[in-house]
Amino acid sequence: MDNDRVMLAALIFLLLVVGANLIMYGIVRGFVRGGKTNWMNTLRNSFNQTRQGHADKSMDELRQKVDELRGNGEKNVE
Repeated sequence: MDNDRVMLAALIFLLLVVGANLIMYGIVRGFVRGGKTNWMNTLRNSFNQTRQGHADKSMDELRQKVDELRGNGEKNVE
């Protein structure tokens, strides 16, 4: 009797997980396919701009530190 209850509980839990995943998949698919908004590209572009700006700032700080280590009076030869 206990074994039957455990199996029934496991089956219900499995169905709940699969059902929740199917519902979330449907919601996301509806967002991606529906409407004329191009939110995925907008989101991707905003992340790329943030990363690129951060990388430029990092490189500027690195150049400044290298210049300080070389000495204030010396100029870069490039």
